[in-house]
Amino acid sequence: MTRHRPGRLILRGYLIGLLAGALLAGILAVSSGSAVRQTPAVASSAPASSPAGQLAVTSAAPRLGSVSAWVRGAKPLRRRPDGYGEVLSTPPALGNRRLPTVDRLPPPTSTSFVSTISPVSPQVLARSSWQPICPVNPSQLRYLTLSFRGFDARAHTGEMLVNADVAQAVVSVFKRLFAAGFPIEEMRITSKAELGLPPTGDGNNTEGFVCHQIPGQTEWSAHAYGLAIDLNPFDNPYVKGNLVVPELASSYLNRDWVRSGMVLDGGPAVTAFESVGWTWGGRWVGPVDFMHFSANGH
Repeated sequence: MTRHRPGRLILRGYLIGLLAGALLAGILAVSSGSAVRQTPAVASSAPASSPAGQLAVTSAAPRLGSVSAWVRGAKPLRRRPDGYGEVLSTPPALGNRRLPTVDRLPPPTSTSFVSTISPVSPQVLARSSWQPICPVNPSQLRYLTLSFRGFDARAHTGEMLVNADVAQAVVSVFKRLFAAGFPIEEMRITSKAELGLPPTGDGNNTEGFVCHQIPGQTEWSAHAYGLAIDLNPFDNPYVKGNLVVPELASSYLNRDWVRSGMVLDGGPAVTAFESVGWTWGGRWVGPVDFMHFSANGH
């Protein structure tokens, strides 16, 4: 019996070695699998300007990765010689924009559309862009409050200044948009101070009266008369050559990639404004202004 002991020891050592090798291989396999599963996805960026000066627009929607929350107006852009900001590719966080609405006015308590029309008070006028040089007097404007749906599908209260002659028509338009569930990110009055701030290219404020001239001209904009409304500007940018406004919204020049808040021919926004006789800048030959609706065609 004693002479068989060395053989048994060798066999036992061999079996222990096999077991240890199997355990080590299993541990390495699990570690390798975990590393593969934790590899983050890479987000693709939106199209940038082409060398020819025209913006390149892809026909397919870019794949969006995990993105952090976007802070509006936090990143000023370098200015171009024409005074606008540098046009950059759309950040992944804004490629399919659904930012929450910030309630500046108490949200409506009713589930139905609620609106008010009133003269412009001195307090409201003071925080608007109006100044004595503007082509309308305060008495020619009206202050509106309007229910609207945010991208969260909840009801919010917005405010707007418009010409007194179109106030009732504007209310009827936004009543139709509310009933259709058309989402709007923001609706507030723009101040004179905001007009002089550095461009950030990420604004999306739906607004009516803004006292400014047509860019590059001495003629007053239809907004300066309270006869025009820009609806979700980021989702519906202005484009002329290699200029896009807002400057980070080039992704939204791809009108085949339909996203919430976009104004589309035959859609609820165009139909609502045309029902009161307003025209849409998205049909202009050039420049094309997808956000813009006006009572006077300008």
